[in-house]
Amino acid sequence: MDIMTNDQFRASPGVEDWHPAGDGVAAQFRTGDFATGARLFSAIADLAEAANHHPDVEVTYPHVRVSLVTHSAGGVTEADAALAASISRAAHQLGIEAESAE
Repeated sequence: MDIMTNDQFRASPGVEDWHPAGDGVAAQFRTGDFATGARLFSAIADLAEAANHHPDVEVTYPHVRVSLVTHSAGGVTEADAALAASISRAAHQLGIEAESAE
C-alpha cells in the first residue's frame, strides 16, 4: 500500500474530523458519558473487524480518541482514510461530534 500525504488524506471524503498525529491520523469524539463512549467503541470494533484494519482506541468518561496508521506501510494509507470516514459516519449516526484538532 502506498503512503498518503497529508494533503491526499485531507482530500479523502468524510475525514474532516481527523488530523495528523505522529505517523498516522487521529480524532477525538466527545461522548459526554462512558456508556455513549462504549457504544461508539462497539461500532468502531465492528468496522475495524469488517475492514481487517485495527485502530488504537482510548475510551474515557467524556471522550473516545481514535488513532489510525498502517504499521506495515509506515504511514497513512487508503485503508486508514476509508476506516476514518466510516468511524466518523458511525459517530455522527450516534449523535456524537468530533472535537477540534488538538
